[in-house]
Amino acid sequence: MARPTILDRFRPVGAPGPSGPAGVPSTDQEGPDAELLPVFAALQQDTDEGRAQVEEAAAQARTLLADARRQADADVAQARLDAGSVRARAAEEVTQQAAAREKELLAQAGNRAEQLSQAAQERLPALAAKIAGSIPRDYLGSGQTP
Repeated sequence: MARPTILDRFRPVGAPGPSGPAGVPSTDQEGPDAELLPVFAALQQDTDEGRAQVEEAAAQARTLLADARRQADADVAQARLDAGSVRARAAEEVTQQAAAREKELLAQAGNRAEQLSQAAQERLPALAAKIAGSIPRDYLGSGQTP
């Protein structure tokens, strides 16, 4: 005798009371397998189509992944080839910036030197007069000869 399942609730049975010739037993000897086999047989074609679609999608995914890997390898190789020229351009740019900064600093230093030279030229006559005026006093007053 088959074990009762939830599907047993939906089986047609006779009216309450003793079993009679019009009643259907609540459990059958074939069980749920015999009841569900036609349903699963009807779904077999859909199951097979679904499996085929999954296999096809997996094959497409493998192809796309292989293509992506090849493209990534090509991009990396190209980047390695381009790295030398990029480094050279960067070095040239840094060298030009350093040269421009050096030129600017040299111009600033020249301007400052010119300012100092002008200031010295402006102060030189007064300083020379002061020194010239103090020599005779220092040497003549003490009796020493220069």
